[in-house]
Amino acid sequence: MAWVRRVRTASGATAVQIAEYVGGRRRIVAHLGSAHTEAELGLLLERARGMLVDEGQGAFDLGVESTPRKGGLVGPSAGEGEGLLAAAVEPSVERLRVGAPRVVGTSSALLFDVLAGVYEGLGFAAVGDATFRDLVISRIVEPTSILDTGRVLTDLGRCPANERTMRRTLSRAQQRGYRDVVATACFNHAVSSGDVSLCLYDVTTLYFEADKEDDLRKVGYSKERRVDPQIVVGLLVDRHGFPLEIGCFEGNKAETLTIVPIVKRFQARHGLEDMVVIADAGMLSATNLKELDEADLRFIVGSRVTKAPKDLESHFRWHGNAFTDGQVIDTITPRTGHKVDNDPKQKAEPVWDREQHAGSWRAVWAYSQKRAVRDNKTLTAQENRAKAVVAGEKAARTPGFIKTRSGAAVLDQTSLARARRLVGLKGYVTNIPAHLMPADKVISSYHDLWKVEQSFRMSKTDLRARPMFHHTRDAIEAHLTIVFTALAVSRQVQTRTGLAIRNVVRQLRPLRSATITINGTEQTFPPTIPDAQQHLLDTLRRPGTLRH
Repeated sequence: MAWVRRVRTASGATAVQIAEYVGGRRRIVAHLGSAHTEAELGLLLERARGMLVDEGQGAFDLGVESTPRKGGLVGPSAGEGEGLLAAAVEPSVERLRVGAPRVVGTSSALLFDVLAGVYEGLGFAAVGDATFRDLVISRIVEPTSILDTGRVLTDLGRCPANERTMRRTLSRAQQRGYRDVVATACFNHAVSSGDVSLCLYDVTTLYFEADKEDDLRKVGYSKERRVDPQIVVGLLVDRHGFPLEIGCFEGNKAETLTIVPIVKRFQARHGLEDMVVIADAGMLSATNLKELDEADLRFIVGSRVTKAPKDLESHFRWHGNAFTDGQVIDTITPRTGHKVDNDPKQKAEPVWDREQHAGSWRAVWAYSQKRAVRDNKTLTAQENRAKAVVAGEKAARTPGFIKTRSGAAVLDQTSLARARRLVGLKGYVTNIPAHLMPADKVISSYHDLWKVEQSFRMSKTDLRARPMFHHTRDAIEAHLTIVFTALAVSRQVQTRTGLAIRNVVRQLRPLRSATITINGTEQTFPPTIPDAQQHLLDTLRRPGTLRH
């Protein structure tokens, strides 16, 4: 017959075992664990009794769940040796009972710890502000207002600072230059895991639901077609989309006037002399390109298709409108439009040389049949809308390819034919000679711009970058510093796992640690982690950086 056995171990704990006699000798059937408190011992004894219960023995169901009894810990005895020191037979009556275990709280502390590890791995601990770190991680997990951030941090197992402390942290972020510290850490990370010889730049706008403008929030051209006061935000990233520099400008500032200040600030901060900056056609202005060139910076920017007739004049003269899929034409484009170095009488395209073509930049044009099909489809839709306006079938909002003749709207056949002539073409302007970067490399480098656009999408959607709860310039700038830091952490998480940050949060946040009280004693138990989430955790905790 088996019974419950308790013994004192060398560590001072009480071990609970199930034992039986076989052939006059004691045999240990199972070791259930060791207890350090009476409550723990009571739970182990209850478990042992359950294992000894005869399942065939009937019992009345009274609808009452019994609580485990407390057990007396085994004290030391004389002549104790090593290992199991003393044995005691279970008492027949134990009147004291331990209270039922009670869950007093759960948290996603595991998610916070993982994100904090990535934060510190990027070198952001140099900021030296735990509240700033908590604000960054809270924005990654669930972007919300300062008032509601405490709830998010509590759910992550943190003891959050009060609202006033959080607002003082925003002030410190501006006064102590947290953005400079974060930007330096980002640069060091980018250099150690790759290089910053090629950087991508783009801008976006963030609007405010405000009635009045101020020195920063002004009405201007909005990418979201809104008429609310807004700010213009410029972002510089490396070739993998990892953020390097962020800047904030007045809402009515032209996009073309933002690239040079941010690039020069980045260049001065890190003492860089040789780098390539890539931007879309919105940055294409003669002044911008001249300033970048004078700063000894190399650039690749998108060209406007309207420049193709002049840039490709020689091709159109000698080859007509004939292009082959994948064809690349390496030529030159005038810097200002006043001087044309390209002679259409020459069949061969000129090879750009800084000294020989002082009034031009290098231009690379590529033709894609797939792009031509898409462009033709767009032009056909525009033509149909224009015809509907001319016929009076649509409202007076004038689409493209409409002109007025004798007071009446007519279809602009000439402009439409000119546009169809240029379908499938995409141009790129650069000051990098062909012997340093071939045309195909210019094109592929420019196409990396989707990574900075992806970073903007992450900041606007996953991180909700719009500072709707901030009104002063310092608060808005501090908010952007938090978003910039959160974007760097999110990008690093995505680089390591190959998953968007929202998917990582969705997988790890449900892994809840539980805090339980047993007879007044509080204990925290880690979550049970499925294999898929364990693999994700191992990937995030792995030191170093993986580039995809």
